[in-house]
Amino acid sequence: MTKAPAKKGGLLHGLRAFVLNVAPVVIVFLVARVALAEAYRIPSGSMEPTLLIGDWLFVNKLRFGPHIPLTNINLPGYAEPQRRDVTVFVSPPQVEAIRITPDQVTPTLVKRIVGVAGDTVFMRAGVLYVNGTAEPGTDSVPSATDPRNVEDALFSWQQGIALRGSRFGEPVAKPTLHNWGPLLVPAGHFFMMGDNRDNSVDSRYYGAVPRENMRGRPTFVYYSFDMEQGVDYFRAFTEIRWKRLGTWIK
Repeated sequence: MTKAPAKKGGLLHGLRAFVLNVAPVVIVFLVARVALAEAYRIPSGSMEPTLLIGDWLFVNKLRFGPHIPLTNINLPGYAEPQRRDVTVFVSPPQVEAIRITPDQVTPTLVKRIVGVAGDTVFMRAGVLYVNGTAEPGTDSVPSATDPRNVEDALFSWQQGIALRGSRFGEPVAKPTLHNWGPLLVPAGHFFMMGDNRDNSVDSRYYGAVPRENMRGRPTFVYYSFDMEQGVDYFRAFTEIRWKRLGTWIK
């Protein structure tokens, strides 16, 4: 009769010790993940050749200011997003035709900032212009035809905000993937595009991205493997791209 309380007390003591030892580790991990850095996997070829499908990125979330999950609160960062920065961000709401999956209305994406507030951006014959100056691009990487990239109706939203009567000429009457604008990037927003411009669903489809949607700056590739070679379930071990490991992202 006297042993039961001792056993119960021992279980409670063990549980308490476990919580006291494990809880701080969990809290530190969650705080670091929310405030400092997080891993991000590249699921598509929209940023090729800068980033490849199967790259895992170390994302610095402290740079632009950590976002508090389940809130609209962003803590201060130590730098502001700049033109040409590769950035992880939450997409503005997307129409169903361009979503990665039907339920991903505002997916987390990675693209490059091509225009900041006050910039005028447009494309002519596939060449991107920022404030009238042609921006260097990369050769598009061939891929299977993606209907999201050829449906001209997806760009019709631009007509309502196109810049008229500017020194950059009149807006394109019927915007397409390679011919659109000019558009003025509004205050507190950024115009995002993938480096693989012919195969990227970006601000051309869903508009400029608000500052509060910015989540971090990828710094380097810490792991990478070819997702098309080798055998299913083993690629992460047998198809490692060793030369990609430690690649700094520019």
